Amino acid sequence: MDANLQSIKQRFGIIGRSELLDRALGTAVRVANTDLSVLISGESGVGKEVFSKIIHALSPRKHNNFIAINCGAIPEGTINSELFGHEKGAFTGATGERKGYFETYDGGTIFLDEIGEMPLDTQAFLLRVLESGEFIRVGSSKVLKTDVRIIAATNVELKGKVKSGKFREDLYFRLNTVPINVPALRERKEDIYLLFRKFVVDFAEKYRTTPIQLDERGRLLLENYSWPGNIRELKNIAEQLSVLSEDKRVSAEEIVRLVPNITQRNLPAIADQSSKTRFEERDILYNLLFDMKHDLNELKSLVFELIRSNDLRVQNPQRLKALKTGDFSMDFNGGETYPTSLPQPDTSFDHYDAEDEDENDLRPIIIDEKIKEQYSDTEVVEENLSLEENEKELIKKALRKHNGRRKEAAQDLGISERTLYRKIKQYEL
Repeated sequence: MDANLQSIKQRFGIIGRSELLDRALGTAVRVANTDLSVLISGESGVGKEVFSKIIHALSPRKHNNFIAINCGAIPEGTINSELFGHEKGAFTGATGERKGYFETYDGGTIFLDEIGEMPLDTQAFLLRVLESGEFIRVGSSKVLKTDVRIIAATNVELKGKVKSGKFREDLYFRLNTVPINVPALRERKEDIYLLFRKFVVDFAEKYRTTPIQLDERGRLLLENYSWPGNIRELKNIAEQLSVLSEDKRVSAEEIVRLVPNITQRNLPAIADQSSKTRFEERDILYNLLFDMKHDLNELKSLVFELIRSNDLRVQNPQRLKALKTGDFSMDFNGGETYPTSLPQPDTSFDHYDAEDEDENDLRPIIIDEKIKEQYSDTEVVEENLSLEENEKELIKKALRKHNGRRKEAAQDLGISERTLYRKIKQYEL
């Protein structure tokens, strides 16, 4: 199998020895001889279209036509006409009938790139083609047949689009018969320099110059870059360095000067992890202290409001003085000292003098005798325990509840309708 993959790489100009790349390529080779639908997933610029061409070239349809269609580049209003064709007069501007791709490339392969951008109504038509090979031109009622193999590709997570209602679930499972995941360039670090050498040699041959080379640090710089644009971005940088570099042996400093964003990293910084942890712990402690200060101020305000509204006296004059002044440095609990720098609420009770209070003249908190005198004595009413009276009252409630309908009232009471009639007569209801 390795020799077969190597020959396929040479045939289609694939550069790389990554295990992930070989795995994806092996899947493409094995599925090529079938007519199963294939869904190729991967980031933009990883070479998904190359895989679709490999599948077509190794399939029994290799002598028929192949076309790659970018679903995201076709306007929503015309994509149905592009794919399935239209009849004359089907819409404004349809001056004649037109064959769509599914009719034109009958017997061949259609590669639908960015399938996640396809409109929902077009998805329904595509599902019918996949299931029965049937389609209808826009503006026609005649059912046509086609025999095409569909290979789809996406650079987004289709499962997320399914959950959000932007992609049909049945179409997703129909397309995803054989999934192929093309790895991103950052997952193929061992292939980055090989691809770079290929691009600079091609550039040198095209313009008849000497290909550039990288020093060791420059090579490491390329291999540790995240490559968000993948192979397409690597090719652009290789051509950019080939044109702009003054020396044929390019150093890391020269690369940084010509391509400043090459030093960007999308990884979390770990150089000062201990410092970061200390900052997080300090923030947590500050938040806790602020919350405690806020709660303490609210508690003090509540205590003063209780004292003021109930005309209370405090047993310990020194504690009240501390509450009024905000000085908690006095010893109240066996030598424990409280902070003294917290902001204080308004505690201006000038009419109260703690020094003149009598510690034996204490009044109950909350309960005020003057307020207590405003309430009269409570009258205790004995509960009626008569079975006959309670039964009579229950029957009245049931009849009122069901608007006099005796059958429903009897069911609600759990007795027969005949018994209810007898009770009504007995109690003269």
